[in-house]
This record gives sequence, C-alpha cells and structure tokens, in this order.
Amino acid sequence: MKRGLYSALWRLALPVALARLWWRGRKEPGYRQHWAERLGLNGAPLPPRLTIMVHAVSVGETRAAEPLVEALLAGWPGCRILLTHMTPTGRATGAALFKQHGERIVQSYLPYDTPGMVRRFLRHFAPRVCILMETEVWPNLIAACAEAGVPVALVNARLSERSLRRGRRAGPVMLDAARMITLAAAQTEADAERIKSLGTPEVAVTGSIKFDVTPPQAALDKGAWLRARCGARPILLCASTREGEEALILDAFLRLPSRPPGMLLAIVPRHPQRFDEVARMIESRGLSLQRRSSLGDGDTVQADVLLGDSMGEMFAYFASCDCAFIGGSLLPLGGQNLIEAAAVGKPVLVGEHTFNFLQATEEAVAMGAALRVRDADELLAQASALLADPAARARMGELALAFAGHHRGATLRTVELLRRLIA
Repeated sequence: MKRGLYSALWRLALPVALARLWWRGRKEPGYRQHWAERLGLNGAPLPPRLTIMVHAVSVGETRAAEPLVEALLAGWPGCRILLTHMTPTGRATGAALFKQHGERIVQSYLPYDTPGMVRRFLRHFAPRVCILMETEVWPNLIAACAEAGVPVALVNARLSERSLRRGRRAGPVMLDAARMITLAAAQTEADAERIKSLGTPEVAVTGSIKFDVTPPQAALDKGAWLRARCGARPILLCASTREGEEALILDAFLRLPSRPPGMLLAIVPRHPQRFDEVARMIESRGLSLQRRSSLGDGDTVQADVLLGDSMGEMFAYFASCDCAFIGGSLLPLGGQNLIEAAAVGKPVLVGEHTFNFLQATEEAVAMGAALRVRDADELLAQASALLADPAARARMGELALAFAGHHRGATLRTVELLRRLIA
C-alpha cells in the first residue's frame, strides 16, 4: 500500500470512525468529548513557546511516559509539553499525573491520520520535536513532520516479530514512515534490530523507561488503605485482565481443591467499559462480589472477589496484594507490563503469551522474580502455594525489587539522545 491509497482509505473510513466514537461513548462518555481535536481543529492559537510533543496513546503509554515528561520539564524549564492521546482513559491519566505542572502541560487528542488534519494540527501547535511512545507509527503524521522540518523520535520503542511481519505486509506506507523517523530509542537489542530492518536511519538501545517509573507515595498510601479494608486475608491480584481471561480465572478459582483460608481474588480489568460485564460474570458463578468503587473508610471486604473498578490506582492494587498475575498473557494477547508489580516488590505470575514484553518477562522469570504458568488452573495452584508460603513470597519479592532496580536509567539515556533534536 502506498501513502496516497492509505490516505484515501482514511478519508473513506472517517464517517465510520466518528460513528464508532459515538457508539463507544455510550459506556465511556469521554469518547464524545473534544471531537474537534480528532479532526485537527484545536481552537485559538497558544502563546509562542518551545513545545515538545509527546504522543502516548492510552493509559499504559501515558504512565510509561511520566519519567520522560518530568525529565523534559526539568531539562528545558521554559518548554511546554504537548501531551497527545487517542483514548479518554489515557487523557484522564495524563491529567492526573501532571496536574501539578499547570499550563506547562497541554493535552489534545491526536487527529486522525489524514494529510490535511495532521498538517493543521502541526501548524497550530508548532512543536520543536515529535516524540512517539513505543509502537505509535502514523505515516501521514510522520510525513507532515518531515515536510515541516520537525524531527520525529520513536522512544521506549518495541517491535515484536508479529508487528514486524505486519509492518512489512503493509508495504511502502509503513516502510517509508520508518525511514522518515529521525531516531529510535529501542527497549532491547532485539527491538533495535527489528526497527533497523525497516529502514530507520538511527537506532539506539536505551532500555525501558517503564523501569524508571517510581511508585508515588500517595499510591502506596492508598494501597495500605485498601489492604486495611481487606485485613489479613491472602490476596491474589489479577491485573489488567483482558476479555476471555476473567472467565478462565473465575472457573479455575472455583475448581481449586483447597484455597488458603480467607483467600481473596482481586480482578482489575484493563478496559473500564468491561467493569459491569466482569461483575455480572462473577455473580453468575455464585461468588460474592465487592466493588472497589463502593469501599469506604469504615468498610471491610468480606466477599470472595474484589472487582477493581477504578482508574489510576494500579500501583495501589499492586501495593495491597500478596502476589500478582499480569493479564493479557493467558490468551495470545501479548501480555501487559510486569514492571509496576516488580517495583513494589511483589511476586509475579505470567501466562505463556508475553510477546509484547518478551525480554523483560524472560529476564524476570530467569531471575526468579516471576513464574510462568501454562493455564488458569496452574495460575491458581501456583498462587495458592505462594499465598501459603510467606518465606517464598518474601524471596520472590526481593528478587522482583532487584530486577526492577537493575534496569533503571533508560530515561537519562533517552533524554541525551533527544537533546540535539530539541536544540
């Protein structure tokens, strides 16, 4: 596919994309807000200022971008960060993370990737540099940046074998975009080699910025509060679960021949629009349910299952549990980030499907900070064994902290790469 055809397809798909936004807005009202931004219409111009654009598509990328954004704000005191997203949950996460910086943080949705919309967007904000987080490659945005003389950096970059195959199948539209990226800061040597194979001219290995995310004290305090509501019960947290996984976990929980006394299963679905669906799933199996959103200071969790139906509290959930399973890995979905659980010293369990975070997961398993399980039954069996063995949990927790600490420093290396682009 060439970029002209790609652009034509985007224009044809635009009514469908807008209708889909409206439809998703039934459950997530945020999708019905700021529509004009998605069309590259951002209102009145902003006062001139050195503007650094950081695109973080959703919640995970926004949280991962936190140490980089903080480093940019500190390194260039006169700058403004333009933080762009594609999802309302990502936007809400950014607003919460950076609220203390006031007008130095400007948020917007990234417009749909048509030539006219992205050019209008770039004219409005006039960024000095465009920083894309992880895997966000938008051909028309990158081409418009090249036309405007705006360097593009792909940072905390990762590219799995599956994504590499998809990129090659897309043909010239993706290959040309990869060649127009000014530089890429890759998480691992394997990611770097795959990115180089697409033609990106400058690729360096900096490690994962996610290791530099430190648990905020407020989140740790919230975790202690949540733990107090649960009492001394042993807690298995299933974090960032995806569609199809909750049913497997709940059924395995019911089949478990002997649970540690008082064992609490906590489930935090990755997508908030599924909170009610997962609640119905829990109740349909005859299990008692407590929602995080209904917990008050005087409440205690007596239910079989705690549903984590809140946003922005993942560190608190990790801090409150005894061991954590990382979702997206029981089914072939690629897995989610295990670094936050390791950063608070929790034993980690993962499924077999972790290609999105393969090297980090394999290193954690090799160090003894994480255990890999084949299916939901093995997950519950291993978790039960850990919950019944405080000494084993403590050993894994210490190894998890060591694993997280060993990999810090990617933010500093990334900022050094970006310095000449910003200057």
